[in-house]
Amino acid sequence: MSQPPLPLVKPPKSLLRLVGRAIADFRMIGDGDRILLGVSGGKDSLSLLHILLHLQTYAPVRFELMVLTVDPQVPGFDPGPLRAYYDRLGVPWIYERQPLLDQAKQHMDGDSFCAYCSRMKRGIMYRVCREQGCNVLALAQHLDDLAESLLMSLFHGGQLRTMKAHYLNREGDVRIIRPLVYCRERQSAAHAERAALPVVPDSCPACFSMPTRREHMKRLLAREEVGHPHLFANILHAIKPIMTEGEQPMPGIQADRRHHLE
Repeated sequence: MSQPPLPLVKPPKSLLRLVGRAIADFRMIGDGDRILLGVSGGKDSLSLLHILLHLQTYAPVRFELMVLTVDPQVPGFDPGPLRAYYDRLGVPWIYERQPLLDQAKQHMDGDSFCAYCSRMKRGIMYRVCREQGCNVLALAQHLDDLAESLLMSLFHGGQLRTMKAHYLNREGDVRIIRPLVYCRERQSAAHAERAALPVVPDSCPACFSMPTRREHMKRLLAREEVGHPHLFANILHAIKPIMTEGEQPMPGIQADRRHHLE
C-alpha cells in the first residue's frame, strides 16, 4: 500500500537566504534547467533536496529537479529506504548500485578509497545526467567543506585551491553547482534534525573507519574558531575569487533578482 505524500518542511530563512545569495552570485540556475541532485543520504544532501524543492515553488525561473542516489554496496550502509522517501516527496529519482569498495580493492593504484569512490561516483553522475537530459549537477558541499579543502590543498599540495561554486565539466555538457557554499555544516545539521530527515548514518563507513586528512582539518578549524568567531567568514572572503577562477560566463539567475530567492 502506497504511503500518503509527505508535507515539505520549510527550511529556515537563514538557510534559504544563503542559498539564494549563492545561486544569484554565481548564476547557478537558469530558466529551463534540468537539475540532477546527488543525494548520498547524509544531512547536507537531504537538506539541499528540501531547499531546492522549496525554491521550485517561488523561484523567478522554472527548473526541473530529480535525484540520484549511488549505493556503493559497502557493508553497514544501506540508502535503499530513501527510495520510498523520494516517492512520498513526489520527486523523480534514480538509484544506482555499484560495488565501489570491491572495485577499489582491485583497481586502486596509489590512491585513497575516498578519492577513488568520489571519482567513480562523479562518473556515474555525469552518465546519468546525459541519460536523463540533465544539464546541471547539484552537489551539497558547504562552506566547512570548502575551508577543509583549502587547508588540505595548502598543507599537502602547496596550492591555493578549493572547490568551485559553479563550473563546467571537461566535456562541456554539464554544469556543476554547489548551492550550499555560503552555508555552515551546523545549519544543515540543525535543519536535518528539526525536519526529521531520514539521514543514513555514516554515509561512507569505509572512510569513517579510520582518521582522514579531511577530519584532521575539520578538528583544526573547530579549535581555531573557538578563539576566532569570524574565522569562516574571513575564509569565505579570502577564497571567493578562487571559487570562480577560470570559469566561463554561464547563463543563470542574475544578481539583481536575488531578493526573489531569499
